[in-house]
Amino acid sequence: MPNSRSAPPHPGAVLREQVLPGLGLSVTRASRELGVCRQTLHRVLAGTAAVTPDMAVRLGRLSGLPGDFWLSLQQTHDLARAATELAAILPGIPAHSLPAALKTELTGHARTR
Repeated sequence: MPNSRSAPPHPGAVLREQVLPGLGLSVTRASRELGVCRQTLHRVLAGTAAVTPDMAVRLGRLSGLPGDFWLSLQQTHDLARAATELAAILPGIPAHSLPAALKTELTGHARTR
């Protein structure tokens, strides 16, 4: 598991430690306003459940931070965790390089979607 000081935070930690206090909301009130059960929100806050696109849209509405902010936090957290968990395996996977033009085309498409 990644070192908590260097690992990107789970979006639930950001929600729990900064956003809900900043909005002056309790977990109970936030879950009610989000339209989810308290247990669902608690799992996100505890970092045991991921922020889904559905939850990201709800959090975006509640917090004023766009849904892609919440999904980006989740993706960054998940990728860092996967890289740590696969650190022993990754050196055994061959690394290939796409032609530069194709790489640019593909990454350009990803940014415009």
